[in-house]
Amino acid sequence: MDETTFQSLHATVLAAAFAVSAVFGALAQRTHFCTMGAISDVVNMGDTVRLRMWAMAIGVAMIGFHLLAAAGLVDPTQTIYWSGRVIWASALLGGALFGFGMVLGSGCGSKTLVRLGGGSLKALVVFFVMGFAAYATLRGITAVLRDRTVDRLAFDLQPGSPLPAWLAQQFGWAPSSTALVLGVGVGAALVVWAAVHPDFRASGNAWLGGLGIGATVAAMWAVSGWLGFVPEHPQTLEPVYVATQSGRMEALTFTAPMAYTLDWLIYYSDANKVLTLGVVSVLGVVAGAAAMALATRTFRWEGFAGTRDTALHIVGALCMGVGGVTAMGCTIGQGLSGVSTLSLTSVLALVGIVLGALAGFRFQLWLLERD
Repeated sequence: MDETTFQSLHATVLAAAFAVSAVFGALAQRTHFCTMGAISDVVNMGDTVRLRMWAMAIGVAMIGFHLLAAAGLVDPTQTIYWSGRVIWASALLGGALFGFGMVLGSGCGSKTLVRLGGGSLKALVVFFVMGFAAYATLRGITAVLRDRTVDRLAFDLQPGSPLPAWLAQQFGWAPSSTALVLGVGVGAALVVWAAVHPDFRASGNAWLGGLGIGATVAAMWAVSGWLGFVPEHPQTLEPVYVATQSGRMEALTFTAPMAYTLDWLIYYSDANKVLTLGVVSVLGVVAGAAAMALATRTFRWEGFAGTRDTALHIVGALCMGVGGVTAMGCTIGQGLSGVSTLSLTSVLALVGIVLGALAGFRFQLWLLERD
């Protein structure tokens, strides 16, 4: 592949990533897909429809990822979720901090971008603060703290943290067959569990959100891992995943990409700062949500109710930025993309996010009772 063809492929991958993320944003806006909202509905109303929508999205993403792998279109070992080191403390504590923060900040990272597209100035503040905190935890003062504390509490799981790989090694099974059976089996079970509830079956939005959001996660795996894979870079002559920040196959995730989006905007004139899959995903979600909000006449300007509302959102954004990077992903990065690979670290991060969200709801209740 010559340099001109490589640059053309780079642009194609970015355009495809933007399109997929725009569809994600439009679907999330239309269906009210929200992890925090799903947990809140269960806790406060006993309503499981959005939780089932979330479960169906995980199931569809899981089936899609493992079918892509079985077809040889993507290499599961080339994701950040394949690492044999399980950072259990970072996943649990970072996830809990993120979950707590998303309650205070009126939604997770993806919901923040969707709300921003819908006209929320509160979400704009959360975006900037969350991106700043995420960047500090990637490369700044909280990165040093993270590296010297929770990241050191880990254990090795060979040949990798995804459960199918570990099970295949333990029982002498074929790794590829184990991954396909387990991935499709667990994914199908989640889809069936979501669909059996009559309230879910009666909701068109629930079906659209569950199937559509899950499909966008699988589609991004294909964009990055299949369309964007080049066996031989024209300059380095090494395999490369085009337009990725990590150099590996990536899917939808939003905490670190928010930080890189701010970095790209601030240093735009620096030729070394180029668009990546993560940055265009952030921009795509906002664009898709804005288009849907305008099309459905739900676009509304929204501001803070007062000083305490502002303070809570700022604290929540800080928690999400620090927690999301510490856990190596948010409700989408770990809760959907990571869990779709059946990574143990991703499962632990998701558990932490749910526990943190429950603590956040308790804190909000305490504030109401105190008032």
